[in-house]
Amino acid sequence: MNAQSMRKNSKQPVFSKLKKTTIVITLLLLFLSSSLYGQNRLSLEEAVQIGLENNYNIQLFENRLEIANNNHSFGNAGFLPSVELTGSRSERVEDNEFETTQERQTTSGARSTNTAASINFDWTIFDGLQMFRSYNLLDELEKVSDLELRFEMEQLVRAVTTSYYEIIRIENQVSVLENTVDVSLERIEIEETKLDLGSGSEAELLQARSDLNADRAALLRERNILNEAKIALNELLARDPMAGITVGRDIPLRRDLDEAELFERLKDQNAELQLARIEQNVADLEYRRIRGERYPEISLTSGYTFNRTDGGGSFFRFNETRGFSVGVTARFNLFDGFNTNRRVQNAKISRKNSELQLRESRLRLESEFRSIYRTYLSSLELVDLERENLSNAEETLDIALERFRLGDISSLELREAQRTFLAAENRLITTLFEAKIAETELLQLAGLLSVSETGE
Repeated sequence: MNAQSMRKNSKQPVFSKLKKTTIVITLLLLFLSSSLYGQNRLSLEEAVQIGLENNYNIQLFENRLEIANNNHSFGNAGFLPSVELTGSRSERVEDNEFETTQERQTTSGARSTNTAASINFDWTIFDGLQMFRSYNLLDELEKVSDLELRFEMEQLVRAVTTSYYEIIRIENQVSVLENTVDVSLERIEIEETKLDLGSGSEAELLQARSDLNADRAALLRERNILNEAKIALNELLARDPMAGITVGRDIPLRRDLDEAELFERLKDQNAELQLARIEQNVADLEYRRIRGERYPEISLTSGYTFNRTDGGGSFFRFNETRGFSVGVTARFNLFDGFNTNRRVQNAKISRKNSELQLRESRLRLESEFRSIYRTYLSSLELVDLERENLSNAEETLDIALERFRLGDISSLELREAQRTFLAAENRLITTLFEAKIAETELLQLAGLLSVSETGE
């Protein structure tokens, strides 16, 4: 309610008791509805939390990190020995016949059994330091999985933040179009009144109705876009696409982002840059691990063996052996068709490629940061400018509407003022959204993107 309406209401008679009761009930219902709205409103923090818990890509990367954690062990790197226990028992039924100079013997259906068991110990004590390289490589691969998860989570937070404020932007534009429809309805009422009084024209009334239909069509299209935006956010949150979403109405902006500070954080904390550095370490470790295959491999072996054979029809009734064994095994690859040399050369090229990838990523991200920060600053200036333009357009529309009531201007002039106001509101909403997106991208590049940093 504006000030003019409040002044008019202050001159009206005192309300009756029934009217007072109606107003109290209405205010109570409004209070309850606003409370329910606040309770059901989905905050950005809640949306991000739901997304991090439910999003399928996040769960996939969490599982990959768990696999990398399991693989990061001394046993997988080759430090620990292997111990193998085997056992067997077999039975045979056979016919035996043997003859000596003194006698001849034949046995039919003789049964014999063999029982064997062994435990073997094998421990590689030197492999050209490959086990150390392998363990360090597993450690780096675990860091890679951790950073990939962090990068995916940052991407999700950015996407949820963008989608969340996209809904706010569209809802504000819907509100603007609803106000435009209200003004168009008021314009039709004025045209109908003029026509009844003989000072209006049928053509101007038809034009007003045509403009109202155009405004309603624009409103319907914007509401459809709003539904699509809510479905997209629900998809990010891994929820039912038709789940209801109620968000806030404001797009808060941060004006304290320092370029130098953010740039230093980008060089140290950016997840993509950190990932490129670790992948460079991985390539270097892989190169050194393959090169270690040129050295000999020395292993310690030991074991205990038990073997017993019971013969039903053989010359020996049973034969049993048991005992320990200890040994050292040395292996050295003299020639493998130059495959080791080929793999070493390829690993060296991969190491060079990882270094080039790191440089490319650093240059690209730094260039992207500089460009986005310029966009961020210009968007803040545009927000201030568009707010001033909106204030002027709003005042102009109020004056034009009052003059139209008095018959001082035509309906075309009122429509032009209405369009100017609509364009000013849309430009401000769009500029606020663009500034928020630039702010979010800067925080992500600097490795600072979190719910607390988004202005929620």
